[in-house]
Amino acid sequence: MSRIQKILVVGGGTAGWLTACYLAKALNTAAPGSIRVELVESPAIGLLGVGEATFPSIRGTLAAIGLDERRFLVGATATYKQGIQYVNWVRPPGEPGADRFFHPFSLPSQRAGSPELLPYWLLGGAPEGMAFAEAVTMQKRLIDHGRAPKRPGDPDYQGPMNHAYHFDAACFAAVLAEHGQSLGIKRHLGMVERAELDASGAIARIVTREIGELTADLYVDCTGLRGALIGGALQSPFHSRSDVLFADRAVALQVPYSRPDAPILPFTRATAQESGWIWDIGLQKRRGIGYVYSSRHSGATRAEEVVRGYVGDAAAGLEALHIKFETGYRPEHWHRNCVAVGLAGGFVEPLESTGIALVELAAYLITHLLPGDVDDMERTARRFNDMMIARYERIIDFIKMHYCLSQRRDSAFWIDNTAPASIPQTLQDRLALWRHRPPHRLDFVTDLEMFMPASWQYVLYGMEFQTDLEPMRSAYPQMEAAQREFAMIRQMAGHALNDLPDHRALVEQLCREHALRVRQGEAVGES
Repeated sequence: MSRIQKILVVGGGTAGWLTACYLAKALNTAAPGSIRVELVESPAIGLLGVGEATFPSIRGTLAAIGLDERRFLVGATATYKQGIQYVNWVRPPGEPGADRFFHPFSLPSQRAGSPELLPYWLLGGAPEGMAFAEAVTMQKRLIDHGRAPKRPGDPDYQGPMNHAYHFDAACFAAVLAEHGQSLGIKRHLGMVERAELDASGAIARIVTREIGELTADLYVDCTGLRGALIGGALQSPFHSRSDVLFADRAVALQVPYSRPDAPILPFTRATAQESGWIWDIGLQKRRGIGYVYSSRHSGATRAEEVVRGYVGDAAAGLEALHIKFETGYRPEHWHRNCVAVGLAGGFVEPLESTGIALVELAAYLITHLLPGDVDDMERTARRFNDMMIARYERIIDFIKMHYCLSQRRDSAFWIDNTAPASIPQTLQDRLALWRHRPPHRLDFVTDLEMFMPASWQYVLYGMEFQTDLEPMRSAYPQMEAAQREFAMIRQMAGHALNDLPDHRALVEQLCREHALRVRQGEAVGES
């Protein structure tokens, strides 16, 4: 029996340091005799800070690794995110009808003894034809008024409204690097030149330019799109899903606020364009704005024109960053003694912010599936790969739904997205079923889903999908109770508006509190 004694994370950035921190904390790597976690990264490889959006799972991950929330907010220039606002996805600008909808992170209200509200919303029970997200949650009304999801006195990573974060990815990685070393992670600075294999085809060692050879029992490839270990040394193939999701380019700008006290959006705004969509993310000092587009439907020059047109005069003089990517994944994320995490293993275009959430998932699976014996690595790899593939495929279906339900026919991009050949059969089957009944938890396998039924419902009906429940009206006899719930939600939203602070005001207060704690700590240390 050969016990796993050392894990080497190759590559830093968000993927590398978040994975290393999670492993170190969960495995208690600082304790004598525990599995050692080390990380090697090159100081010569820069990190992008375009403005990163996350999924609510990030709160549990940051709490699990023991990172103070205020320290995180300050170091990563982070702000709060309560969902995604979609603009011009249903129809082109200027056409009659609603021009936006909201995908909130909070679940639809359902108090004990009260009916599920979706069927009654479909049957017209909500007031004034109200949009689904606004009818069943308080969050839509709160974000419309710029409210934060929590109060200053709420515990770290907790609050009345479900939420995630926006942050600068480069700054976040630096915070994690500092925190990770306090957890006992040994950091190596060196450029990885190559990986050498043993007779079985597994990685025997990696060779760095500055510090020579490094060895481990398990290598975690966090080298980004290069996939230097998993794709380069081990030749694990990449399975493209560009046949389903066409976007493969982005052009990004870092846009300063017009004034220091400008409001910070408490959500991600995604505005549909002729060949893709624009993200608009509010950080503390600037906005991260970028156009995600399909190179089959637009060139880089035109794409930059589109994003500069969206920003307006503030874009003058700003340098644009052009990024290439491809949606897809490696069916063998884990091959022999190497497991890929983050971009090295796969990528889904950034709509709905799945990138870091997939890093979190991979770190969790590695930690809790980790075999005690090196000889069990192959069996563990099969389980890991099955779960990652299932997660990717379900995410791809969910993202595709945003595109294929659009009523836009104003450009080839939107027309092509409705072609049946580009819609996975699994998604086609679900949509066909939901013509006559709403999505139900039985349509989903919880351990394999990133998006729970509520998220599918928010997007489905935000995109104005039609489910005809009229033939089944008699199966829903609690219309009056449902209407009381709709009214109660509106009333409680009014109370929440008075209880929750302005988004920028909360962020700035928590940052000031962190600075005060640091000063007090320094004063204690000096006394």
